[in-house]
Amino acid sequence: MQAAIGVVAQLWRYPASSLAGERLDAISVGPETIDGDRLFGLVDASNDEIARPDRDAKWHKVPRIRTRLTGDRELEVAVPGGDWLSAPAAESDRAVSAYLGFAASIRPFRRENAASSYSGPLTAERYRKAPIHLLTTASLARLRALHPEGAADPRRFRANIVVDMPAVEGSFPETEWIGRKLAIGELLLTISEPCRRCGFTIIAQGGFENDPAILRNLVRHNAHNLGVYCTVGRPAHVEVGEMMRFV
Repeated sequence: MQAAIGVVAQLWRYPASSLAGERLDAISVGPETIDGDRLFGLVDASNDEIARPDRDAKWHKVPRIRTRLTGDRELEVAVPGGDWLSAPAAESDRAVSAYLGFAASIRPFRRENAASSYSGPLTAERYRKAPIHLLTTASLARLRALHPEGAADPRRFRANIVVDMPAVEGSFPETEWIGRKLAIGELLLTISEPCRRCGFTIIAQGGFENDPAILRNLVRHNAHNLGVYCTVGRPAHVEVGEMMRFV
């Protein structure tokens, strides 16, 4: 068995696309995606436009809206300074709309994502890239070395699995692993492609400010990329603290 190259430091899922993620101690990775990941979208209620924080400033506050799934797999959201509210629902839509300054609505991508009592409209997913998004602390360390005055916070990059590993001088290491296979506990992954970054990465969130230099450095030093997308070879339950190895 090959030696471990890193250890799982953080696990995240994103119940609602573009909204803040939910940090977990464990995740269940299926053959196509993480259980509970990206089940809902946020739309402009006037025209059904789905949230695009990377392209339109009116959506820039969206990543500050917190999300979580209950034990019954129902979505709850909380705007900054607000209480947790069930969603989709009229009360949560009112809170989100007041926070954003225009009429907005949280909607499921598929009927089965919502509670049985929900009979409202659906919305279309923006995209489906790859099941798992993996990022190493070594790449974050490289970004910090290039841009020490910035905040290379993992939340900017919305990874599902953040792996702690030693820094590699002058390298964003996982970008060089395309095609390689990894094992994290019982989970088997194949690294399929680098994660190309967009304007979402520069947007302020709780704890760090707007920072265009984050993206400029990734464009200049890593061809727009940070982290990688992976496909699933063997689904499994993954916990913080598990070791990652090459297969």
